[in-house]
Amino acid sequence: MPINFQTYRTIKRTLAQALHIRRASHQEQHLNTLAILICGIVAAQHVQFAQIADHAPIRGRKTESLIGRFRRWVKHEAITPESYWLPFARELVAGLAQTQLTIVLDGTVAGRGCVVLMASLIYHGRAIPLHWTVVKGKKGHLPEALHCALIRQLREIIPPDAKVLLLGDGEFDGTLLQASIRQAGWHYVCRTATNILIVASNRVFTVGDLPVAPGEAVAITDVQMTASRYGPVTLIGVWDAGYAEPLYLITSLPDADLAIERYRLRFRIECMFANHKSRGFHIHKSHLTDPARLGRLLIATSLAYLWVQALALFAREQDWLSQFHRSDRCDLSLFQIGIRALRYAQREGKRVPVQFHLPANVCSVLTHANGFSAR
Repeated sequence: MPINFQTYRTIKRTLAQALHIRRASHQEQHLNTLAILICGIVAAQHVQFAQIADHAPIRGRKTESLIGRFRRWVKHEAITPESYWLPFARELVAGLAQTQLTIVLDGTVAGRGCVVLMASLIYHGRAIPLHWTVVKGKKGHLPEALHCALIRQLREIIPPDAKVLLLGDGEFDGTLLQASIRQAGWHYVCRTATNILIVASNRVFTVGDLPVAPGEAVAITDVQMTASRYGPVTLIGVWDAGYAEPLYLITSLPDADLAIERYRLRFRIECMFANHKSRGFHIHKSHLTDPARLGRLLIATSLAYLWVQALALFAREQDWLSQFHRSDRCDLSLFQIGIRALRYAQREGKRVPVQFHLPANVCSVLTHANGFSAR
């Protein structure tokens, strides 16, 4: 799916306006490469530089020349999420700050020997990248110090008066992390292990001792956990029908039923990871081994992902879905709708909307994009 030069120019212009980048500056050179990367990643649905170069909307450039350009870009220390991604993340957060912000923490392998610790924002049931840290490692739990550092980074982009709920799997039940979240004035719901020590009403037991039967949910408030007796927290055991074993949660929320309901949103990040990996951009196939370079590549994939999401919302508003998908039901994710909408627009000579923000109200008409590429 080649992306034409006019769309590339619109992407570059839209980014330059949003980031306030001056013409003929070093930043503009970096921005040009970023725009090429976004086009190539979406067109190739891959992050290997050779494949991006094959789908780049630039004529008269040798493939090896483009690959070298991409390598220099991810090496450049001036390329940071603070400069090229966080302005868009802050705009997304600001648009949703009037409601409770739900943020999911999770990790995934990417590149060669790297792990991405990702914080994503739930946007109308979909996970959108918010902030990340990349380190060397294999699949498994990361040090709690990294979790706490990510919380500090999130506090820099989230308004101090915002209501925030963090969700995490069993990796994120550390007491230092819980304290960091509470210090920020936020709430959390995290999965916990069966062998964690619990103290409640002068009784000492492990999480797995909580009596819960299939189809039931049990909660104990005002408990303390681990040998350090951190708390008070609420311990929840829920055993959904059809599952082989119960799920155990710890939360700072006073309402156990609400905590269970909110925790189910955690799995939305798995869809986002799938769109970045096997069902989308294939970041797990990147040849990058350096965490800092892979972190810079994630700037491009996150912007590409945001653009595809905006394309899907635009296509839905403009009733394009019937042109490239069955009309009786929709089996496609929003990501796949965006990809197909781009193909449809380019095939039919329609304007391709380019924007890197999402409306707070998804029902609003998305005809006010920052730019449109020429037909």
